[in-house]
Amino acid sequence: MRFSPLSERLARDDTQAWNVHRLASEMRARGEDVIMLTIGDPDFDTPPVVVEAAYASMRAGRTHYAYSQGDPALLAEIAKRASAWAGRTVEPGRVVFFPGAQAAMFAVCTTVLGEGDEVIVPEPFYATYPGIFAASGATTVNVPLRPENGFQLDVAEVAAAITGRTRAIVLTTPHNPTGAALPAETLAALGELCREHDLWLISDEVYGSLLFAGREHASVLAVDGAEQRVAGISSLSKSHAMTGWRTGWAVVPEELRTRLVLLLDCMLFGSPPFISDAATTALREADEATATMRAAYESRAAVVARIDGQAGLRCHMPMGGMFIMLDVRATGISATEFAERLLEAEGVSVLPIEAFGPSGRGHVRLALAADGKTETGSIVWLQSPNDDSGKPRQDDRNPDATLRSRPILGLTIVTGLAPDGDEVWDDGRIYDPMS
Repeated sequence: MRFSPLSERLARDDTQAWNVHRLASEMRARGEDVIMLTIGDPDFDTPPVVVEAAYASMRAGRTHYAYSQGDPALLAEIAKRASAWAGRTVEPGRVVFFPGAQAAMFAVCTTVLGEGDEVIVPEPFYATYPGIFAASGATTVNVPLRPENGFQLDVAEVAAAITGRTRAIVLTTPHNPTGAALPAETLAALGELCREHDLWLISDEVYGSLLFAGREHASVLAVDGAEQRVAGISSLSKSHAMTGWRTGWAVVPEELRTRLVLLLDCMLFGSPPFISDAATTALREADEATATMRAAYESRAAVVARIDGQAGLRCHMPMGGMFIMLDVRATGISATEFAERLLEAEGVSVLPIEAFGPSGRGHVRLALAADGKTETGSIVWLQSPNDDSGKPRQDDRNPDATLRSRPILGLTIVTGLAPDGDEVWDDGRIYDPMS
């Protein structure tokens, strides 16, 4: 059978990127006990007030067609959030609601990119980006995010990558997988490049509400003089533990908004009104949940970072998000081999990011959350175990909290949850990953 050129471009081989995760999923399907630290799905429930809002909306009959651009009340709430990030008023007419930031990025890129165009993307990059750009027919031009520079983007290298075919620069800030966040000065310099060369500046900012150490999010929406060439994309998936609700948006110039709505008319003909109502409630009433998750991720990252410089391992403390990068180059094995050995020996799945760009070589990404199938659903991070027996043991501060520890190539992960919902912590000696 024949298929369209678009579908052929999407039929890329990403086996290497997700091989360890697939193996872990197969092991779990066979009934094996596997701790999944490969996927960025919060180990928190959606705030109850949001769930109740969806129920109430459905009972009220909000189950029919809706505007393709999005429900007016929801667009107004998103515009308020965008205005706070922009430092100036963002009108609701610039907001388009999508079933997730992934859909928003796909729609924006397929609307502004075309066959023969080039798009500059820092690497390592989010895993699905290659498919998005391939669908548009554009060619990806990568600029490195070097570990020795804290995975920060060098604007001079971006400028050097611009050609007559360049159409856009695509960012992720805070970044996935590295956890680096771009400062306002870098975004301003990129905005100037885009004005000079007539480029789009597209930014995925889904982790913008999850910055650590009291940092404020620097958004492309705040770049002066670039409003007509900027697309800011975000969602409630990570900030409000709503990955399954598919709630994302793009803040764009009016001309691009018109074209995006035409695309949505063809694809979706509107999002479910009860989902829009739940999302509106999340933005109005559930930011406390974001603060709770942010504190938990920051605390977990800090505990993982205790192993920095020990046993041949290095940690890159993230500036935000829900991942931490572990540098395993000093072990003498590749990140893929490290992850495969970790999965085989200890039943723990982490993501080698070598396939997401050469700057990620020798690094693995660990999610600062567990999926809901991981025992009690809570992950407790340790440097290493006090007790390497692997048997259940008790936490001295909470004797009712049963824990299970495993020594793992330089760190230990303990799973368990105290009855009062508090996570339990411990520390101890370091295991040599090559012993």
